[in-house]
Amino acid sequence: MEVATALERSPARELPSDRAIRIVEAMRASVAQRGIAGSTFDHVAREAGVSRGLLHYYFATKERLLVEVVRRECEVRGELLDQAVAGAAGADEVIDALVRSFEEILGEGTSAMVTFYELLMLGQRNDEIAVELAELARSLRARLAHALRTGSEAGVFELRADPSDVASFLFALADGVTIRRLSEPGFDVRPLIDQAVAAARALLA
Repeated sequence: MEVATALERSPARELPSDRAIRIVEAMRASVAQRGIAGSTFDHVAREAGVSRGLLHYYFATKERLLVEVVRRECEVRGELLDQAVAGAAGADEVIDALVRSFEEILGEGTSAMVTFYELLMLGQRNDEIAVELAELARSLRARLAHALRTGSEAGVFELRADPSDVASFLFALADGVTIRRLSEPGFDVRPLIDQAVAAARALLA
């Protein structure tokens, strides 16, 4: 990601209409189902209920549309993360909430995971996508770190490391379990989740 971090991120823009939002959501679903290569403008326009010309008018290129998909993914995951940790009354509740949030993603099947990793692979070849993915990762880590710092300062729990480092470590644990699930769909990841929880408990008291 060294190239990506050296590039300037294009400003976020307000999607111009409900139809544009439907197009982004249709692309998210299509990438999960067909992959990026199979997600043609024809497929996406049909599933969004718009003309191919309108899709081109709003987004011009597949890459431009995929940038908006990454930004939407950041919004969705960020909101879920905030909901997961809001109101937690102690370290155990924070960890339990994060595990529930993660299990909900796993419970969706592979669709949510495939969307992200398809985009991750594209980001190795597309600088603009890489910049957006880096921002997605940074934003989610920052949100979790902020929640951890707030809870620690309020005396809800004690952190045994810097909040940013704890947040990065927790995401790394989740990434490892996710990759194992993707590479071996029949593999029972419950023991891995239990070990990840044990590791998390060593950092929150």
